[in-house]
Amino acid sequence: MQELSFKVQGSASDPYDVNFVKRTDTNLSAYCSCPAGVKGQYCKHRFNILDGLTKGIVSDNLDDVRIIQSWLAETDLEIALNKMREIEAEEAIIKKELSVAKKVVAKTMCV
Repeated sequence: MQELSFKVQGSASDPYDVNFVKRTDTNLSAYCSCPAGVKGQYCKHRFNILDGLTKGIVSDNLDDVRIIQSWLAETDLEIALNKMREIEAEEAIIKKELSVAKKVVAKTMCV
């Protein structure tokens, strides 16, 4: 088991603790002490690091972000992230289609 931790400055005065644990080659977990992370909800601090972003990291280990990205490959977390991003892309298309459909309905009502 391997672990890496970061201090990330968020909206609170004290930085949050963001921890990554690679239990096996296919299992990577991520934890954050921010209010959302503690509740197991979406947490931008973890996502930023997984995306290779160092924004907000105040600990002295920015280069470790690359290690986290290398750990992500072929894990259950990468599969879940890819599925989420695929659905987000579909959502964007549906939102555009819905906007067009609403305009058509609005124009139809005025004819």
